[in-house]
Amino acid sequence: MIVILAIVILCLLIYGPQLWIRYVMKKHSIELSSLPGTGGELADHLITQFQLKGVESEQTAPNSDHYDDVDKKVRLSPSIYNGRSLTAIAVATHEVGHAIQFYRKENITHLRKRYTPLARMIEKVSIGILFSIPLITAIFKVPHAVLLTALVGVLGMLAAVLVQLIVLPLEWDASFNKALPILIEGNYINQEQEAAVKSVLRAAAFTYVAAALADMLRLWRWLAILRGAIR
Repeated sequence: MIVILAIVILCLLIYGPQLWIRYVMKKHSIELSSLPGTGGELADHLITQFQLKGVESEQTAPNSDHYDDVDKKVRLSPSIYNGRSLTAIAVATHEVGHAIQFYRKENITHLRKRYTPLARMIEKVSIGILFSIPLITAIFKVPHAVLLTALVGVLGMLAAVLVQLIVLPLEWDASFNKALPILIEGNYINQEQEAAVKSVLRAAAFTYVAAALADMLRLWRWLAILRGAIR
């Protein structure tokens, strides 16, 4: 019973943040006719207002909202690009906030450039090691291969989460030093909508950390595959 409870708590800690983000985004995704435009239209308007030369907005795949600092594209998912909701305008402004950061070459942008590739490399190396262990076990008869696999997987995923935590100030700045002041001072939202927009911006800031935590659940799938291979 204690083991089951521990597993449930662990799953909540790992997957809970992502469930919270989905809940917040969905809660405030109700279409509002009072808003003058969609997320995509607001993004284009802000790009022009802040004179972000060379930056453009475009529609991308669902749940893939991000700013591509290489192609200089504010990429928004269909529900954000075409949406006329608090979630749509908050997320769109958050991504434009990233565009402003990189256009101005703010020091904080070094966090993404330096640590996001590192997180990806750590994950790839971890996966490579995990899938090579069955072969090593078969050739060299290494004992406790499954335990070693779990250790490597956990350390790799924890390292990826830690790296995302390091990048969190960049996301927080885009939400609360860029997007929120823009929306309030520009009168894009009224006072009654501020609390909801803050919730969405907070969720947007934690998106990558939550995704990194959820990726840890992939470890169990890897372990199942490896156990089968070892047997």
